[in-house]
Amino acid sequence: MLIISSSRTKAGHLASPDGNNDTRPTRRPARVTTSAAVAVVAALTLSLLGCGSGGVRDRQADGEVGARPAGGPERPTAGMDGGGAVAGDDGTRSAPPPPARPLSDTLTRALAPMAEGSAAYFSVGLRDLRSGAVGVYGGGWYDTASIVKVGILAALLLDAQDEGRELSGEEHAHAAAMIEQSDNGAANALWRAIGGADGLDAAHRRLGLTETFGGEAGRWGLTRTTAADQLRLLSAVFEDGSALGERAREYIGTLMGRTADEQSWGVSAAADGDGTGFRLKNGWLPRSTTGLWDINSIGHITAGGRGYLVAVLSDGSAGMDSGVALVEEAARRAVEATTAALNGDGGW
Repeated sequence: MLIISSSRTKAGHLASPDGNNDTRPTRRPARVTTSAAVAVVAALTLSLLGCGSGGVRDRQADGEVGARPAGGPERPTAGMDGGGAVAGDDGTRSAPPPPARPLSDTLTRALAPMAEGSAAYFSVGLRDLRSGAVGVYGGGWYDTASIVKVGILAALLLDAQDEGRELSGEEHAHAAAMIEQSDNGAANALWRAIGGADGLDAAHRRLGLTETFGGEAGRWGLTRTTAADQLRLLSAVFEDGSALGERAREYIGTLMGRTADEQSWGVSAAADGDGTGFRLKNGWLPRSTTGLWDINSIGHITAGGRGYLVAVLSDGSAGMDSGVALVEEAARRAVEATTAALNGDGGW
């Protein structure tokens, strides 16, 4: 059952990535009825993330399903656990593996002590690509900051697919600058090209996202999302069965693998060895009235011989450095604990 809990509101203005201030968006997206919306969210959770029917805590603004979320994130709670379809390593296995171990207890043991000692809020989503096991620790919506740039590029590529064309030279240049350097001017140009918040929302729905709503008045950094939805986006980029074609998915992954060295922090800290070979996009955003920071990181990494999709969202860090440290420690704890648990199941 999907449980809707009340909001913990953090009032005030936010600083957009291009330096402008804006109040939290209040436009309510066109959605289906309350009962239908709950059914859609529950069905997406069960089918894409392979979850059980209980233990999920989410929040809608003012307790209304379908409203654009306006409250801040909640203290982390476990949920959205279970196993999904298994992808064989080389196609030679003749027997299916045992059911994937649920990840909620594993993530709770790894992250609850960290949450108790943190003044900031955070949520972690993790998907094991070999077994399909998935878990999300923590609930609530977070500002995307620059991680939304992956969604902007996905929307642009969906538009190009629909029109049966390649990206133009200018679009390629903007895409590379936006993902590799996190260039805000390039993001502004592509945000306009996809039709702003409405275009982003439409693309996200095609990719299976149900809990992400584009920022208004050009404030793409104020897009609101959840860790579960960021896993859905990563799955659409790095797994088969997406509305994105193979070439489009490879293109996004290639650009995410060329992140500038100074922006290579984040979930990459949980990767094996020197952290090379990851696919990454980070976001950082100071709140203008409080001086606190949103620090986020999403990507594909390899650890312990397993491929993972990882999303860490956070709100309320005193500075960027402390926020980065929080995100990296959460990613390391989640991945290390999950790897130990899954590799203990006969190598699955």
